[in-house]
Amino acid sequence: METFISFTNQSQGRDRIFRATQYACALAKYLLRNEAKRKELVKILQSLESNMSSGRKLLRLGNTVNSVHSVKSNLLISDPVLRLCLTLANLNRALYFICDNLLWARSIGLIRDIDKERWSLNATRFYFLSLIMNLTRDVYAITQLMVQRSRDRHYQHKVNQHLNESPDVACVIVPKLDAFLFLLIESLKSHPSVALDTLKNVCDLFIPLDSLGILQSNAGVVGFCGLISSVLGILSVLRPNLKIKP
Repeated sequence: METFISFTNQSQGRDRIFRATQYACALAKYLLRNEAKRKELVKILQSLESNMSSGRKLLRLGNTVNSVHSVKSNLLISDPVLRLCLTLANLNRALYFICDNLLWARSIGLIRDIDKERWSLNATRFYFLSLIMNLTRDVYAITQLMVQRSRDRHYQHKVNQHLNESPDVACVIVPKLDAFLFLLIESLKSHPSVALDTLKNVCDLFIPLDSLGILQSNAGVVGFCGLISSVLGILSVLRPNLKIKP
């Protein structure tokens, strides 16, 4: 109970719950789209999804400042690759929140003379670029872990034992590929925060890819990916050790 109270007291925790509910509604709505007897339920789900989206916009009003502050902090990182990736990711994230805040202001009538379609597209582009930079950071982190792991003598003995004991034909034909996959899995198992962040960003990526028309999917795929990434986000808030650093 204390964990739940602590989680819901955080604006980030509330946003994760709203987001999970929003995409769960989107997924359920897609699955029930052809059910004639479920039309009323679909309308309720659509209304709930819309309300969750509006609520999240309100919760995100202060996130622009947080992202700008993160940009300043990222500039102090000694690793040049991490510094570049995280700085650009948070910069695009700040621009995304600015667009999102303007769209929210338009929706409640504070601003009327902005093009909703244009600003929505800009917001999606900035979100997409932010995810690309975060995924680049993830790939870099995984590469670093794999290099460190491959130099470990205990690991070298373990991988040789794995290759010798494996009866698969594929391992005999492409031992380097098998060794690479084994190294990748072992590296991610030893650093679950990196694996979690990578999976979360990959799932999130399907949302702007669909909105921008780069990779057309459907509302079901978007809802499913959004729900999975939201659940992973909740886990990272509940268990800080699962949150990638920096």
